[in-house]
Amino acid sequence: MNSQTKKAIVIGGGLGGLSAAISLKGKGFDVEIIEKNETLGGKLNRRSGKGFTFDTGPSILTMPWVLEELFTRVHRRVEDYMTIERIEPQWRTFFEDGTSIDVTGDLPDMIKEMGKVAPDSAGSFAQFFTYSEQMYQLCMKSFYKTSIPGLNEFRKLHNFKELMAMDPFHTVADHTKKHFDNKYLEQLFNFFVMYVGSNPYQSPAILNQLIYVQLGLGIHYVKGGMYGIAQGMERVLEELRVPVKTGMAVSHIKTEGEKATGVVTEDGAFHAADLVVSNLEAIPAYQTLLPQKGPAKKEAKKLSKTYEPTVSGLVLLLGTDRTFDVTKHHNFFFSEDPEKEFRQIYEEGIPADDPTVYIGVSSKSDPSQAPDGKENLFVLTHVPPKTLAKKDTNWEDYRKVVLDKLERMGMTGLRESIEFEYRFTPDDLEELYGANGGSIYGIASNKATNGGFKIPAQSNLYDNLFFTGGSTHPGGGVPMVTLSGQLTADLIEKSFA
Repeated sequence: MNSQTKKAIVIGGGLGGLSAAISLKGKGFDVEIIEKNETLGGKLNRRSGKGFTFDTGPSILTMPWVLEELFTRVHRRVEDYMTIERIEPQWRTFFEDGTSIDVTGDLPDMIKEMGKVAPDSAGSFAQFFTYSEQMYQLCMKSFYKTSIPGLNEFRKLHNFKELMAMDPFHTVADHTKKHFDNKYLEQLFNFFVMYVGSNPYQSPAILNQLIYVQLGLGIHYVKGGMYGIAQGMERVLEELRVPVKTGMAVSHIKTEGEKATGVVTEDGAFHAADLVVSNLEAIPAYQTLLPQKGPAKKEAKKLSKTYEPTVSGLVLLLGTDRTFDVTKHHNFFFSEDPEKEFRQIYEEGIPADDPTVYIGVSSKSDPSQAPDGKENLFVLTHVPPKTLAKKDTNWEDYRKVVLDKLERMGMTGLRESIEFEYRFTPDDLEELYGANGGSIYGIASNKATNGGFKIPAQSNLYDNLFFTGGSTHPGGGVPMVTLSGQLTADLIEKSFA
């Protein structure tokens, strides 16, 4: 088939959908995006008020090479569309006993910081860092190069020695314990896996590569706000003359037999297509966009047994009338008992009594994001997705838990300083973005249930229905969902060759 004659409709303009659309256009497909919200970007979005500007979703950028590669696909340079800056220190971490460790990409400085809690950790850290880099390099041969639907296909891309080097029989937490046996360092390094919203006590050890991804490759910020990534992609789509319809919801995908023939929008209009790409997560797509009297309902149930959603979150956007010297751009206020925290969230289905709280303060690096002498706090606390929640949560009460913790751990006077506030709950995340149970990062990596793999990017029911975003390979987070769009486009090209 000649791809130049093929029409692709992308449902949803999150980063995965935008990336897929750009990649498909670069391959000669005729592409159209339909987005129900008024703005593109999905969870990567923006909100402002009283002079404060907030990124409402991802606040940390890793692996910027993924963005560079996307723009190169259509003969553009990412630096012409956004300014990407490296952030140091990468994180500031706070522990309940008053200990604070700055995480930095300067490895000698990192060893000094670790010396606060483990004076003899240099050798262990060197081994751990090398181990993490090896995991990353192995994945560069396969994981980041092609859309992998499952273990059988993954095995074909590696020899037995490489597969064993990925340590398939252990979890992330197994290896932090093995290398450090130090409660501070274990908790710190275990939390890297929350970039993809998974439990370190359940996630496969291969995800320890995220230590190298951050410390070796750096973490970054887009000047003017992370929403600049979506704006840059939108500019490229305009230049490529890709039609983008916002404020228009898709009612359902129209099918005939084992083929999708297009989509019907809520105004009743039919948009014909040779293929459909859903940036709406796969399970909600089967549940809401396809007939529920037949195979789609069974497929959603089947997938739900293997692929649980990642955590959701309580997000507080706080504009404060003062600055807090104790914090940096990125901050983690850790729980006292991480195993209890993860058990409560993942097994008991309740928000943790003592949660880990992330605060991003982009105005530390970018004064344009808040008025002079003030700060914009993006406060994120992970909670169970609605699909796993065992009871309703009073979010006003849980807000108190979060603020009590922050004030107790050094942000004295936080409550009194708040002059602007906006809140997102799992209900809001589900309603705005169709995320399964309000999931933030798509599908959780669980060694026992899915081996760390995601939902296949090509539908098992309809040959020309594809998925992109956090529920598909390689997973959640800015670089991963952007890469998923590229890899899904590559898969489509092969299917239509």
